[in-house]
Amino acid sequence: MDLSRLCEERPIVQAPMAGGTTTPALVAAVSAAGGLGSLPAGYLTADALGARIDEVRGLGARTFAVNLFAPSSSRSPECDDALAAYRSVLAAVAHRLAVEVGPARYDDDDWDAKVDLLVEARVPVVSFTFGCPSEEVLTRLRTAGSATIVTVTTVAEARTAVARGADGVCAQGVEAGGHRATFDPEHADDRPLAELLPDVVRAVDVPVIAAGGIMDGADVAAALSSGAVAAQSGTAFLRCPESGAQPVHKAALTDPDFTETSLTCAFTGRPARGLTNRFILDHSDAPCAYPQVHHMTKPLRAAATRAADPEGMALWAGTGFRRARELPAGELVAVLREEAAGAGATL
Repeated sequence: MDLSRLCEERPIVQAPMAGGTTTPALVAAVSAAGGLGSLPAGYLTADALGARIDEVRGLGARTFAVNLFAPSSSRSPECDDALAAYRSVLAAVAHRLAVEVGPARYDDDDWDAKVDLLVEARVPVVSFTFGCPSEEVLTRLRTAGSATIVTVTTVAEARTAVARGADGVCAQGVEAGGHRATFDPEHADDRPLAELLPDVVRAVDVPVIAAGGIMDGADVAAALSSGAVAAQSGTAFLRCPESGAQPVHKAALTDPDFTETSLTCAFTGRPARGLTNRFILDHSDAPCAYPQVHHMTKPLRAAATRAADPEGMALWAGTGFRRARELPAGELVAVLREEAAGAGATL
């Protein structure tokens, strides 16, 4: 798959939003409208991912991406102490919700099985976040016919991805909603997209996709004028009817009680941007330990969702959340292209 040509034809990329927000219907609708829909593999078993790939294809999509979480490294003994302390803090919240704090367990998100599945599935694009896979993994996927993209937050990460053989990189500015793609969250260098993107474009000789704060066609045009081959957004698609975001999550995007976003480790142990709510404010010192914290808070988040309580949910959203529009996904792609053209972009 020629990534440059693909992005030239499909300059609007829908970000992969794991946990149920990105549905096969959303991926298929974006791709049918001439964008690049992205199916998240995070939190799924390989079998469940295979079923969703089949569903996307059953809906008529042929050109789409699948995104994998690169495994995090195992944690140090000091992290065990921090997790024990956080468990004690969470216990009071869990008691109020009539649930138990989940186990602080480590897993690799079924990494090997998912890679094997994607080699067999031969999807057009495979992207990665949370790190860069090995040269061997990237080569296997390219040999199978898939273009590979690594999400990066620094020039150094971009150079690492290219050195290992990635066909392209996605430069993620700090404005982006959901998880930061940082390879090492404890040594992050978060920068706005407008600063990061030109530096990454100059540093590597592969196509660069821009992500972070992309909400309308003017944002798309600005990214393309800075050297990106495509612009990626997740928050812009949250209010689409095809989005699997919970109704309370969609409502919070327009609720005047929610005025800003924050980066937090409170829900998963990895820095992620969401609407600032009580849970984030109450747990500002949560340990950086993914996926252990994710598993610990999962029962609490599920209980808050059942109670339709936005103060206890992970309401992932980027800084431009107020500009999210309630439009069908295909219509939104068309509007973004039209606005971008109006702002001077050549699409």
